[in-house]
Amino acid sequence: MNNLILILQDFREVIGHHGLFTVGLLLIVGYLLGKAVSLIKIPEITGYIIAGLLMGDALTGIVHHEMSEDLKIVTDVALGLIALTIGGEFYMAKLKKMGREVVIITIFQIIITFATVSISLLVFKLSFPFAILMGAIATATAPAATVNIVQSLRAQGKFVDYLYGVVALDDAGCVIIFGLSFAVAAGMLNPGALDHGPAILVLYAFSEIFSSLLLGAITGYLVHCFCTKKTKTNEILILTLGFIFLETAAAIVFHLSPLLSNMAAGALLINLSPRNNKVFRILDPMSPPIYALFFVIAGTELDPRILMHGDILMLGMVFILARGIAKYSGVFIGSAVSKAPANIKKYLGFCMLPQAGVAIGMALIIQASPVITALPPKENGTITMMVNIILLSVFFNELTGPPISKYAIVKAMALEE
Repeated sequence: MNNLILILQDFREVIGHHGLFTVGLLLIVGYLLGKAVSLIKIPEITGYIIAGLLMGDALTGIVHHEMSEDLKIVTDVALGLIALTIGGEFYMAKLKKMGREVVIITIFQIIITFATVSISLLVFKLSFPFAILMGAIATATAPAATVNIVQSLRAQGKFVDYLYGVVALDDAGCVIIFGLSFAVAAGMLNPGALDHGPAILVLYAFSEIFSSLLLGAITGYLVHCFCTKKTKTNEILILTLGFIFLETAAAIVFHLSPLLSNMAAGALLINLSPRNNKVFRILDPMSPPIYALFFVIAGTELDPRILMHGDILMLGMVFILARGIAKYSGVFIGSAVSKAPANIKKYLGFCMLPQAGVAIGMALIIQASPVITALPPKENGTITMMVNIILLSVFFNELTGPPISKYAIVKAMALEE
């Protein structure tokens, strides 16, 4: 056993000298485990996450935390392309056919999830400011898992259109409700933060949303101007990736939302001209390796040892259960109110369970906020507990969410045939 540990430590030192060792290892192990789990009808994405968990600090330590940080550029690129793909589904002609239903479903799903999770945590003695922050984070749904499963199944149809629409609007609504909740919570936790009035914090939240959308719109317009009349695949690919990389980096540097900005870029691009469909088709072959790396790297960040803490485990289970019930109920009620098709009402809610980068990002934003860091040690301890609860939720939902989503998509698509 000691020899095995020494071998792993030596191997870790070797791959630590160059990031390409790590990238190659992540891809190969992710591929092998993805294929292994697919044999028992589990989505490959779950295998990717398990591969990351096995190689992360929590178990073997082959890919240590510092190396995961070095690979963050991969996750930034992946999230950018995922958001662009979702934005490309916002074709106005298509949205006019289902826009009302998608908006209603999303609003009901977000409000019910926010209220249910917040109230559930209040019942279990979490203070109001922290409960509403957790409720806001609970509204986030991971778009990456949804896009990956849909693409692997090559699914098309009304259900997929609704799914993409709700997931995209969910991320936009999540950012809005998080900004408002954070403004309220900051004021309650630190009255000095509101010397200029709560309206300033609310205005700041909306300005961040507007700036993200504006940045994305400019990027989408530039891609349109440079690529619409081009016919060579290599030229379109080079220009599109260049603009998307610049825009994603700008969003990160200026503390905007890369998800919102890339969704806006995709939405504007597809609506400026149907010919821009070729941009999405050209980017599509790049998706498998980038998505695989994204989920394997996400797996390296998971730590099952958080299950050993009783308070975190209890509140985490409350959070996961309340969120799951609320997500499904919100979609079900919204579908009934909007009179959406039966398969949307019955199965779409199951696709809202995966949770990943957006939720973790919001938890880390709270943790790093000057308003929060200035709080007494007791409140800071609660923030740490919140982050661990979110990590537990991500760990659970990223492993169980994709198989459930795949089941729901297959069942729903069967009803359309």
